[in-house]
Amino acid sequence: MDFDLAQTDALLSTTRSVRKRLDLEREVPDDVLLECLQLAVQAPTGSNQQGWRWMVVRDAAKKQALQDLYNEAGGAYLASAAADMDAASQQGRVIDSANYLAQNLANVPVLLIPLIIGRLPDNSANAAAGLMGSIMPAMWSFQLALRSRGLGSCLTTLHLAKEQEAADLLGIPDHMTQAGLLPVAYTKGTDFQPAKRDDVAAITYLDTYKNPIRPA
Repeated sequence: MDFDLAQTDALLSTTRSVRKRLDLEREVPDDVLLECLQLAVQAPTGSNQQGWRWMVVRDAAKKQALQDLYNEAGGAYLASAAADMDAASQQGRVIDSANYLAQNLANVPVLLIPLIIGRLPDNSANAAAGLMGSIMPAMWSFQLALRSRGLGSCLTTLHLAKEQEAADLLGIPDHMTQAGLLPVAYTKGTDFQPAKRDDVAAITYLDTYKNPIRPA
């Protein structure tokens, strides 16, 4: 199979965390959502257990309750940080965008909570990596599928400080772990650009952490 590398690279390099450019007015149809999720579950998962589950939230009252939990967990911090930071700086723009989402979460057409069967263990990096590694690739595939269809999202984790309250709200059983929350909407325009990133050769090491890799 020959891939169009230009298109593939554009998809991978321009799938951004979208907050302010989410279209809060346009409906997201179930068939589009399910199409993206069907692609998401092609992602690899630990021991091929396929323990992923997906909680779609459209109900206005439940979205508002999730926004309230989100802001109880960190809304004051976001508002304070947005007020204190230089709005023109990169980090200032990110915090301002995150604060905007916190205030508008209930207005997003769809809130998606990815779930994985199992609970995060205490003090076991290996088990924790295995559990979250079985859902995170699918979440990213979902976001890529959204981008290719003119939709956007961002991975948020703030509400996880209130995970039990969210579970009670949505009837999520105790043996499931919530891996985050993804607001889903069509985007206002699709002209996203690659972000400025460090030269990867400067942060990649060969055989030992003290030996940066040298490209040929």
